[in-house]
Amino acid sequence: MSTPSLFQWRHFLPDVILLSVRWYCRYALSYWDLEERMAERGVEVDHSTIHWWGLSDALGLDKRGRPHLSGTNDSWRVDETYIQAKGVWKYFYQAVDLMGNTLDFILSALAR
Repeated sequence: MSTPSLFQWRHFLPDVILLSVRWYCRYALSYWDLEERMAERGVEVDHSTIHWWGLSDALGLDKRGRPHLSGTNDSWRVDETYIQAKGVWKYFYQAVDLMGNTLDFILSALAR
């Protein structure tokens, strides 16, 4: 996968495009939020351009990346607990598959 050929004829660097598409696909951000985040990093890009990147690049990136992901089996477990770190109680969530590989985890402060 050669990055320059994937983003040939684009007016932005491939890193900017990939970061925007990743944030859009991963987090519940609007195009205006992404435009604002890019502006904070010194990149002036319009929300409609980010929308176009999401439409044109997300499926292609998914097709290229899917074969490189390791598959999981149907058996996985979830563990939730509270731990104390440096005197502060935190919530810890972890999902593991049958082989013991971590699928997902969250460590967050308790809401008071």
